[in-house]
Amino acid sequence: MYGLKTNIIALISLLLFSLAVAGCTSSENGDKAQENASQKEVYIVAAASMTDAVKEIGANYEKQHPDVKLMYNFGSSGALQSQIEQGAPADVFISAAQKQMNALEEENLIDKATRKDLLENKVVLIVPKDSTLVLDDFAAAATDKVSKIALGEPKSVPVGQYSEEIFTNLNVWSDIKAKAVYASDVRQVLSWVETGEVDCGVVYATDAAISDKVKVLLEAPAGTHKPVVYPAAMVSSSKNPEIAKDFLAYLSQDEQKAILAKYGFDVK
Repeated sequence: MYGLKTNIIALISLLLFSLAVAGCTSSENGDKAQENASQKEVYIVAAASMTDAVKEIGANYEKQHPDVKLMYNFGSSGALQSQIEQGAPADVFISAAQKQMNALEEENLIDKATRKDLLENKVVLIVPKDSTLVLDDFAAAATDKVSKIALGEPKSVPVGQYSEEIFTNLNVWSDIKAKAVYASDVRQVLSWVETGEVDCGVVYATDAAISDKVKVLLEAPAGTHKPVVYPAAMVSSSKNPEIAKDFLAYLSQDEQKAILAKYGFDVK
């Protein structure tokens, strides 16, 4: 009888403890759900080459603004431009070229007053880390030394547009086109070079800097392409314009400029 009593007491104690734990967990989950519900979602739409830097800066911003949840959309600037034109959620747009931002400005889809040139980048030719390929200059990519070269799609990917401009000015574009493999954004070019699916590829210096699986063979010759300038602006349809403007200003703070510089960007 005594043992039975003890077991019943132990069972009741365990049940009360379980209920207490469940209550705490429910309370914590409720608090978290309430916190998430009160957060404002702000969409940062940015060129693929900005992925790592923007995510790091964004994490800093969220720590300082717990009421804000940043949502990211990275890709080729041309594809992102099309998405904004079609009404996709967007508060801040950072393009890897002026062309896409100019088009959106002409359509009144960005707030012209918030537009600014944020930073610059360089265009480089990369090869897999263990590659033995030797090229004296960019034009040599058109020779028989290279059978496949990865490029961004010139119609929608800025790095592809810069690549076409460079090789056209070097008078070898027709030969390059015959061996080109086109990627949907600069990170896909990087990936193909990393895995050795191509002999070489053209990316931004910042993309090459984040990978230990590639090496930079050459930098594009001066004067062969327009400056690689990244403009940023608030999207006109922003549902959180004050936060969007604040984030744009935040990008220009010294601490955030240091992060951009760390990833190899030339900060304006």
